[in-house]
Amino acid sequence: MGETFCLDGAMEKLRPCIAEFIGTFALIFVGIGAIKTAGHDVLAVALAHGLTIAAFVSATMHISGGQLNPAVTLGVLCSGHMTLGAAIRYWIAQLSGGIAAAFVCLSLFNRDVVVTGTPQLAIDLTPGQGILVEAILTFFLVFVVHGTAVDGRAHRVAGLAIGATITLDILFGGPLTGAAMNPARVFGPAVAANFWKAHYVYWLGPMIGGALGGFVYRILIERKPTLAPAEP
Repeated sequence: MGETFCLDGAMEKLRPCIAEFIGTFALIFVGIGAIKTAGHDVLAVALAHGLTIAAFVSATMHISGGQLNPAVTLGVLCSGHMTLGAAIRYWIAQLSGGIAAAFVCLSLFNRDVVVTGTPQLAIDLTPGQGILVEAILTFFLVFVVHGTAVDGRAHRVAGLAIGATITLDILFGGPLTGAAMNPARVFGPAVAANFWKAHYVYWLGPMIGGALGGFVYRILIERKPTLAPAEP
């Protein structure tokens, strides 16, 4: 009886991590492939990422919350909707999914394709500007995640809304930074292809933007339920 209870408890913690792994794998796998196929067609790349997120957020929402992004997880943690232990498990799953997808792409194509499919700074953009762009784009993303998926008042159009945000962010930021908004989107290919150029930009920017998105939504937007007065 005790062993069954422990096994059930372990599976309850494992299922969300599996969902996060699969969803993040899909994003990085499609992302690299889309850039290989579409090249400089920003609209096609934006739609490929946005549609992937829309599909897999919808598929994993009821299992893990459909975060698929360490910066989103940090935002949910900062807004008080997640424990640190759960966030660490999600981060491990997301980064592992990104690494696995990048290695699959490396085996299918070659290192140049994986490097080309990794978000990079525009030639005329400084790392500081890149961090600012990534932070703002990720703030938008995390704000929308809270407004459509985390907040109990949301009307549950999360997959569509989050996918649309990814699309519009890439339409703006794609030519500037690649609009990663997701450390796993860069970390996986960096590990697989050993490509670390300006790598810190894609951790600092998204994580700063994600944390700010969580704090702003928690402090300024989200209304806590009021307690009913105690009966006399």
